[in-house]
Amino acid sequence: MRKACLIIAVLSVAFFAKAQESKKGIEKVIGEQKLPDVTLADVDGKKINISDLGKSGKVTVFSFWATWCIPCKKELTNMADLYEEWQKKYNVQIVAVSIDDSRSAGKVKPYIESQKWTYQVLLDANQDLKRAFNIQSVPFTVIADASGKVVATHSGYVEGDEFVVEEELQKLVKK
Repeated sequence: MRKACLIIAVLSVAFFAKAQESKKGIEKVIGEQKLPDVTLADVDGKKINISDLGKSGKVTVFSFWATWCIPCKKELTNMADLYEEWQKKYNVQIVAVSIDDSRSAGKVKPYIESQKWTYQVLLDANQDLKRAFNIQSVPFTVIADASGKVVATHSGYVEGDEFVVEEELQKLVKK
């Protein structure tokens, strides 16, 4: 019995530490990395060049996700709840980038329509943009300032991480 309690305690501490690790926040990007010259299609087939998004004069939050990734979908749903407010306060645009491959990409549009997400959704079936940002796993967030310079990244998601992203948006507005 004592051994079982000890194991539960150790696992609880490890789980809490991992959750806190994710909540540590944003990783600052050092250097002058601009948004890459990669073209993706949106869910309607319209071609979008990622570097052009950096010329919009808006802060851009890229959220990499997949239809099979539960934390990704939770993060995007929570961001959707804040999106209208973020647009007004921080002049931000959210771009959800699906990394679903060609076999599952057909699930993306019905899913986003069912969620009523109002932000742009791009398909990265060949994972060109994912590779350009050297992303290992999803969910993954990339923040670019209004001039298209990548300023921060965030890996993983636990409930409340959208407020960590918002803190970074606040800092960008104050500059």
